[in-house]
Amino acid sequence: MKSHSEKIRLVLASTSPFRKALLEKLGLPFSTATPDIDESAKPEESPQALVSRLAEEKALAVATDFPDSLIIGSDQVACIDGKILGKPENRQSAIEQLQRASGKHVFFYTGLCLHNSASGKRQSLCEPFYVHFRVLEQQQIERYLDAEKPYNCAGSFKSEGLGIALLEYLEGDDPNTLIGLPLIRLVAILAKEGITVP
Repeated sequence: MKSHSEKIRLVLASTSPFRKALLEKLGLPFSTATPDIDESAKPEESPQALVSRLAEEKALAVATDFPDSLIIGSDQVACIDGKILGKPENRQSAIEQLQRASGKHVFFYTGLCLHNSASGKRQSLCEPFYVHFRVLEQQQIERYLDAEKPYNCAGSFKSEGLGIALLEYLEGDDPNTLIGLPLIRLVAILAKEGITVP
């Protein structure tokens, strides 16, 4: 088995600063690459199928540039009442998302793929996480957005920051999943490729 102190050709197929910070927790050396893919959902595609497909497509999109590597692809969506929420991108959209989330359960689905570009072996999964929002007043929503500006985050909040104050409770196996990369599952699938952490 390889230890984490050895040089491991590990690639994160993502430009997300949140995923990069999460992967750094494992203490493994890695590179990052930008996957150039169309992230549009297909007709009738479920949120779980969408994130699983996009995680695989992201990993495969950079595979030719990184032979003999383990490539991590990941994608996440948030859903309220069965409808996918995109990243808000601006304050007004974030207000609307948080108004919809007020007093409700929001479902997060995170797709994870580990692609071995040397062997072609691929391990993929979809990890769920559930967030239960407090009933939010308009002033709370606006104060929160003014403070944190989470406009590049699915669901318009950051659980690792002040966004935690908007929530009643969380349900899921790994809080890292909510931020964008299920590290517990990643450690398990890395082990199947001979990489142990720690």
